[in-house]
Amino acid sequence: MPRRWLVYLAAAGPGLIAAAAGNDAGGIVTYSSAGAQFVYRTLFLMVLITVAYVVVQEMVARLSVHTGKGLAALIREEFSLRLTAFAIIAFAIAFPMAMAAAKRPNRLFDQASNSTTFAMLALPPFVIAPVLVLLFAVHWHIFPGPASYVPITENFWSNIHTMLLPSIVLALGSIVVYFRLLRNDLISTLQEDFITMARSKGLSDRRIMWRHALRPSSVSLLASAGVTIGSLIAGTFIVELLLQMPGLGYQLISSVNQDDYTVVQGITLFVAVAIVLINFIFDFLFTIVDPRIARE
Repeated sequence: MPRRWLVYLAAAGPGLIAAAAGNDAGGIVTYSSAGAQFVYRTLFLMVLITVAYVVVQEMVARLSVHTGKGLAALIREEFSLRLTAFAIIAFAIAFPMAMAAAKRPNRLFDQASNSTTFAMLALPPFVIAPVLVLLFAVHWHIFPGPASYVPITENFWSNIHTMLLPSIVLALGSIVVYFRLLRNDLISTLQEDFITMARSKGLSDRRIMWRHALRPSSVSLLASAGVTIGSLIAGTFIVELLLQMPGLGYQLISSVNQDDYTVVQGITLFVAVAIVLINFIFDFLFTIVDPRIARE
């Protein structure tokens, strides 16, 4: 299969370039910007599919030294949607906080949220996790403690309950970064002339915030989300180890202790490809949030 894609890539490359080219009045071949972008995106997509297929085939072929399972099956068992949950929680909390602070800058809520996020900015997950476990699990008994993970196939609500504490631990760092970036950009955007024009037309503050100010203020937020995805995955590994939760991070550290280098290489390769793909998705979102990026 990879060889077939490579052959197709070699055969289709000149045709794609010719499709992007056009003839002017003198018969000289010229290249349009839209055609060049089509060529680059098509070739990149074909190479990406080929690399992803090679990675999957490599994972299926290799076996763990200790368990005898294939890497693909092992990663599928240990992989969960925790990272998606952490990102959703971070965005869901950071967005309303930033909009409320930017709507009334230098007021009580803005000053309190800025002071709190500034203090939390210096706390890594391996410091936050033991403190929250001590408070919410040991003293107040709101959340279960370490090694109390319940699979979603056994009990859905118990799984949600056991996932709340690690989700909060990991989302706190992202909430701080997203809040400060979006708050500063929103304050700057709300002072632009087109916002003044929207207010002069009698639009409500809520409509101005959601329809006119939020979209141009989200570019820095998306850039930060793509860059910090690596640290979020690293934090996931640390929290899984501290809270004794099954997952890729816990499996990776266990494989290191057992000298199971096949699993270590497979998980590392999977995480690296995932980071590249996630950053590619965020780069694509740039063109949706701000179409001028695509035109440039």
